[in-house]
This record gives sequence, structure tokens and C-alpha cells, in this order.
Amino acid sequence: MPKVPGIPHLHAIRALEKAGFAVVRQGKKHIVMSNGQRFLTVPRNNPINAFTMGVLSKTPV
Repeated sequence: MPKVPGIPHLHAIRALEKAGFAVVRQGKKHIVMSNGQRFLTVPRNNPINAFTMGVLSKTPV
């Protein structure tokens, strides 16, 4: 089975901003985003594992 490629964390941040999330705070290893109801923690490693992005995309809003 082929390995699923990840995406750079900046692409993930931009996609989440288009979905209505805003950056709340940034640390050395993670970025915390919120849409007013829900908080998401996005890792700052490149690339973000595809399975991690799958978990982030399935979180209820």
C-alpha cells in the first residue's frame, strides 16, 4: 500500500482559516485555533501526518 503524503502546516492553517478558524496562540511546537466554539491544536511539523489531518477534519464543530 502506498504511503499517504502529508501537507505543510501552513497549508493546513490557511485551510482552517477559510473554514472560519482563527489563530488564538502559537507556541514552539503547536498552533491553537478557534472558531468561537471549538479549539483545534495544529502541530508545527512539516509535513503534518495525513492521519493527524484526518482526525482534525473529523472533529465536530
